[in-house]
Amino acid sequence: MKRFDIITIFPDIFSGFLGESLISKAIAKRLISVRTHYLRKWTTDRHQTVDGKAYGGGPGLVMRVEPIAKAVKAITNNGIRITNKGKTKVILFSPRGKQMDQAMVKRWAKYNRLVFICGRYEGVDERVADHIADEVVSVGPYVLNGGEVAAMAAIEAVARLIPGFMHDADSQTKEDHPQYTKPEVFALRPLAISGKAISKKSKMLRVPKVLLSGDHAKIKDWRDKHRK
Repeated sequence: MKRFDIITIFPDIFSGFLGESLISKAIAKRLISVRTHYLRKWTTDRHQTVDGKAYGGGPGLVMRVEPIAKAVKAITNNGIRITNKGKTKVILFSPRGKQMDQAMVKRWAKYNRLVFICGRYEGVDERVADHIADEVVSVGPYVLNGGEVAAMAAIEAVARLIPGFMHDADSQTKEDHPQYTKPEVFALRPLAISGKAISKKSKMLRVPKVLLSGDHAKIKDWRDKHRK
């Protein structure tokens, strides 16, 4: 079983994600285990403070290193900069990190356990990136409100590579060429959005003939040509 641990201040965000579709089925089949950990549990003040003003000034608040360090240590039963002999990896999600790609996902899939730290506010104390997380990762060239959506994307991407997760093993590495299904011909009627016509005539949208030919060599050539 592959285990995912998520450190977050919004654990309820994950309830719908974990309770639906293939992720829910994988949990039920004990292919994966996903546990959320409420970061405020590792604070010491009565307000359960996880953030503070940035030294040197600037807008917003920065997530503090202390509760994150305590959370990682408690979750892993080890400590800072731990990898459990290569079986565990700690990942901090941040817009400043290396962009996630399929090669990275395949590498993560080799670990027994992944610990995700979900940043929030203006960012996370840099000592988390420098001394606690093994990797700092971004899921794209844009800024999110926090790392929770990034963690969901990473869980789904990694889980797809686990034997038995997908109904069809070939779907693990879905090809990125155009695909079609019934009907062979679709009549697209005139459309209007907000009262403005975006097409004036009906269009007959047809599946490319080569895909209906039954000639597997030609189909492969067509897909290779149109692969992005």
